[in-house]
Amino acid sequence: MNCDPVLYEGRPAEPRIPKEERCYDLLDRLGIRFFRVDHEHADTIQDCETVEGLLGCSICKNLFLTNRQQTDFYLLIMPGEKPFKTKLLSKQIGSARLSFASAEHMEKYLDITPGSVSVLGLMNDRARTVRLLVDRDLMKERWFGCHPCINTSSLRFSTSDLFEKLLPAMQHEPTCVELPWDPE
Repeated sequence: MNCDPVLYEGRPAEPRIPKEERCYDLLDRLGIRFFRVDHEHADTIQDCETVEGLLGCSICKNLFLTNRQQTDFYLLIMPGEKPFKTKLLSKQIGSARLSFASAEHMEKYLDITPGSVSVLGLMNDRARTVRLLVDRDLMKERWFGCHPCINTSSLRFSTSDLFEKLLPAMQHEPTCVELPWDPE
């Protein structure tokens, strides 16, 4: 992998793994203009700082959650630097205590592995088992940054395209939540 990441427009010329290719196919089919940075594995928000500078936007935090019984699953997308407290979210969505869902559930419902969680994984949730939760602050941003279901690339596209084109195409209606910057 290139040590000095570069900003590209659109999909890579060389073939990628199938789940990444499906992301590019979907974005192209919907006419969503996007920019891409290829980089070393970026498993955490801290790993994404250099990439964010090139993309010109923040990469959102993506948390795959489940209730205590592991019967309900949620994908929470929120600003990367915002702290997360499960208790505050559980109360807003009327769910039993939330925790992080297993890697097996992540793979089963989103075809994603830990460190690569992305809203684009919802295209693999054809049964619409996963409920999308979106922090209100994320909706105010001009650009949306995420991985294409693999954490060695990051994408930027308009937030309006996320809500007006991508989510409707994936048939996932977002639930807006409000998480505080200071959870105390």
